[in-house]
Amino acid sequence: MIISFFEEFPTEENLDKVKLVDFKTKLYIAAKSLNEFLEIEKKIKNKNVIEVVYWPILEMNEGYWFSPFSKRKAILRIFNGLQGKSIPVMIDLELPFTRNKLLFITQAFNIRKFIENYKNVYTCEYFPNGSIKDKVMKFLGLHFDKRVIKMFYSSMHHVSNLEEELKGEKEKYGNNFIASFGTIAKGILGYEPILSFKDLKNDLEEAKKAKINEVIIFRLGGLNKGYVKVIKSVTTTKKLKNKVL
Repeated sequence: MIISFFEEFPTEENLDKVKLVDFKTKLYIAAKSLNEFLEIEKKIKNKNVIEVVYWPILEMNEGYWFSPFSKRKAILRIFNGLQGKSIPVMIDLELPFTRNKLLFITQAFNIRKFIENYKNVYTCEYFPNGSIKDKVMKFLGLHFDKRVIKMFYSSMHHVSNLEEELKGEKEKYGNNFIASFGTIAKGILGYEPILSFKDLKNDLEEAKKAKINEVIIFRLGGLNKGYVKVIKSVTTTKKLKNKVL
């Protein structure tokens, strides 16, 4: 199971936490432009990082996250910059951070067109809540059947049966399903509760039971030796030495 990390605020201090990672990982890095992302990517020096994914975000007055309610020009600016590229991209499909009514202009077609045609794309979506919610989210342009990342943030949401939820998503999407856990540091909202070592261990153990190939933790800046110890306690397979009789 690959343990990856989001980083919403790729400052030097937050990116420096990658030094704690001595296992194979992927990083999903937020940036407001492709050029900004490429500059950040150059700063990441760790042979254990097997992939760095561009997580495009918008200006606050544009909606911040991607949704059919975000500003059309902002969405097209990002998508046009990726034309002809093969850089891995994650589209964070959430309702706009700002509730400015002027943003409520449907852009589902543009988002759908990009996601369906871009070869190397992930979609990050809300915590799953059954097939009905999936249909509603799909109608709103907030759900796509691609490489799907679902946010199981147990510090923020109660999950009654995490193992069953994970198994259900795994059965639905196969290896295209990725689970996200957190939060171990605050995000753009500023009030996200912090996940305890115990709860992260429980989440990771349930993901392991459900045979999830990749888990993403929000976010890298909150990583410390305690969380690393928890991660390795779940993911490290102890090998028994053959005894010579």
